Amino acid sequence: MTQISILGCGWLGLPLAKTLLNHSYQIKGSTTSENKIAVLENSGISPFLIAVSENGISGNFADFLEGSDILIIDIPPKLRAAEPENFVSKIGNLIPFIEKSTVTKVLFISSTSVYADDNAVVTEIQIPNPDNESGRQLYVAENLLLGNAKFETTILRFGGLIGADRHPIKFLAGKKNLENPDGPVNLIDQKDCIGIILEIVRQQCWNEVFNAAAPFHPSRKKYYSDKATSLQLPLPQFDTEKKSVGKTIDSQKLISVLNYEFIEKEL
Repeated sequence: MTQISILGCGWLGLPLAKTLLNHSYQIKGSTTSENKIAVLENSGISPFLIAVSENGISGNFADFLEGSDILIIDIPPKLRAAEPENFVSKIGNLIPFIEKSTVTKVLFISSTSVYADDNAVVTEIQIPNPDNESGRQLYVAENLLLGNAKFETTILRFGGLIGADRHPIKFLAGKKNLENPDGPVNLIDQKDCIGIILEIVRQQCWNEVFNAAAPFHPSRKKYYSDKATSLQLPLPQFDTEKKSVGKTIDSQKLISVLNYEFIEKEL
């Protein structure tokens, strides 16, 4: 039976772990919260208390990897905090442990923020040119993993993450002077995030880079106005004086290679 270690059993990692368990994979999962150890254990996940920082790793990371064929890294950069971290160093601290472990495959959860907002349709052929610090650090981290010959890496670049309990309209409702009203949305539902990861693992699709956003790209103004109306929330107000910028994330490679059909096509 294939064993998978999931670094980061949070909003996406925990339901992903449960799904993989249901498909007969053995799962080791990490959390930074002692209170969540019991949650993981009660779900059938072998729990580990692990915290990764730019200065090192606390917790038994070697045991966390031991016996696993696959490592899924799902720890997003924290660059908007009061004290932003060096995410590249965090990923760099993982690599010596991965090299010495039983892990031969790595799936790195990245973001479409590695692409600049240059009003283009973006495919994986395009070389990223990030225009923000989060995107820059993610892109460097991607290449740290892709460039390592001791394991195979697949990069999964998600658009904006949404789900039943998570949607940007809850933050944007009633806000004024929002930028880029004509910029396209690039979102992906949690169910599709999990479905895509499951297919990558099942089909053993490694040494790849995939964009992952639903094939649904209305303008920000239309989408968020419609969503606010449907949820009976105050309408967001957009600044239409400035030129809009954005990008359209093309996920056709993922659809073709994995033969994947999005569960949530209209969000």
